Parts: sequence; C-alpha cells; structure tokens
Amino acid sequence: MSAQRRRRSALPLVLVALMSPASLFVVSIGFAGDLFVDLNLIVPRQPSRAPEFTVPRLGSGSLSLKELRGQLVLLNFWATWCLPCKEEMPSMERLYQRYRGRGFTIAAISLDSGGTKTVASFVKTLGLTYPIGLDPTLEIANRYTVRALPTSFLIDRTGHTVAIALWPRDWDSAGARAVIETVLK
Repeated sequence: MSAQRRRRSALPLVLVALMSPASLFVVSIGFAGDLFVDLNLIVPRQPSRAPEFTVPRLGSGSLSLKELRGQLVLLNFWATWCLPCKEEMPSMERLYQRYRGRGFTIAAISLDSGGTKTVASFVKTLGLTYPIGLDPTLEIANRYTVRALPTSFLIDRTGHTVAIALWPRDWDSAGARAVIETVLK
C-alpha cells in the first residue's frame, strides 16, 4: 500500500478519534447550540485554554496569540498547496472585513515549508489582509494537534477554544456570521 493511500485510509480514523463522545461533542455552552451544529463545528465539552504561540509574521515581525488577547480569534491552519484552503480564504477575508472593527480578527498560520515567496504570492493573489503567520516546521500545528487542512479554532476573548472546524467553511455565510456575532456578545 502506498504512503499516500495509507494516509487517506487513516484519515477517517483520526476524525473519529477527534470526535469521540468522550472528548468532544456539539452542544450549547452559553451559545445558541444550533448555530454551531448548522456550521458543523466541534464544540469542546469544556472550553480549554488555547496553546500560546509566537510565529514569524509574513513580511516582518511576529504574530502571537498573546497580542490578540481580548479579541475573538479565528485561528486558521492552511497551506498554499491545499485547494480547500484556497476555496475558503476569500470568505474568511470577507468575514474579517465585516467584523474586524468589532473585536474580531483572523490569524492564518501557513504550514508551507518552501519559503515566504510562495506564501506572499498566494496572499497577494487572493487579496488577503488579515495577519498571516508562518509555521514551516509545524511546531504550532502539532501543539494544536492539526491533522487536516484547513483546520480552524475559534478562540474567545479570554483565550479559550470554543469551537473547531475541520475542513473548509463558507465563513461569510449567514450561519458563520451568526456564530461570530453570538460569541462576540
């Protein structure tokens, strides 16, 4: 069996393990539970503290979770070679533009290992303006146990993960906007 085929066949087992009733389930935790179900989000049984990170920022400087404290953060792990990532990023940009003045931000962490030129070109082509971090060694992705791309974590203003999205979403849909507005309150 080829390595690529083994990875594909192992993926459903990983997803089943991530969504086992012992660890995660979708319910209302002070939010309108149906909104999370409609968007197919995984909600931790108990919101947990999101792991701290600091990564190089595309361009210059650094991007850290600590500097984003006090804002609702959509932390997205992606790569330029990931077609579903490319599909969802324009809707993330629209969501960012809609809510960035209300205490919402996106931190998109690229897992590309080929250098910043590829990432910069990709970001420019899509017209993305939200903060982009770089994690070519997968240190932060491993800390967050990322096993599929794209994967997004919704982190509340206090730094707790309140929802997880595996695979792409239309982040500018009415359902996604309702989730963001609910958590922003």
